[in-house]
Amino acid sequence: MNSVILTGRLTRDPELRYTSGSQMAVAKFSIAVDRPVRQGKEREADFPRITVFGKQAENCERYLAKGRMVGIQGRIQTGSYQDRDGKTVYTTDVIADRVEFLEWGDRKDQGASSSGSQQSYSAPAPSAEPIPQGNASSSFDDFEAEMPDSFQTIDEDVPF
Repeated sequence: MNSVILTGRLTRDPELRYTSGSQMAVAKFSIAVDRPVRQGKEREADFPRITVFGKQAENCERYLAKGRMVGIQGRIQTGSYQDRDGKTVYTTDVIADRVEFLEWGDRKDQGASSSGSQQSYSAPAPSAEPIPQGNASSSFDDFEAEMPDSFQTIDEDVPF
């Protein structure tokens, strides 16, 4: 089984490119993943390279920025190439099947925090259009009143 789940902060903004043949989007970035801290030792981190394809790659480029926290689910892929000196260089990358935006917002509107502190991102203003009532026997307000206290209404747009 080849499966990996990582949580970390982006070390740089995602780079988006498109393949030459099928014009599929490919985003690449790396994240800092903390290692468990051992008593008497300094804090250490790993910096895996992440590759994302398709619409998810475009969303990563649009909504992620350096310093943002993400969750990655995917697989490990190894490879190699010859450098300019003719030496073989081995690579290890994570090919992401899923990227969770644990801190997110439109990076064109908001900068990422380089200090690693939490930021809050405001949602767009709600639409002024009325909610159609249709033939429903109860209104939206009645539906909300029946929901358990542990559920909260979310007024944020999802980027996909």
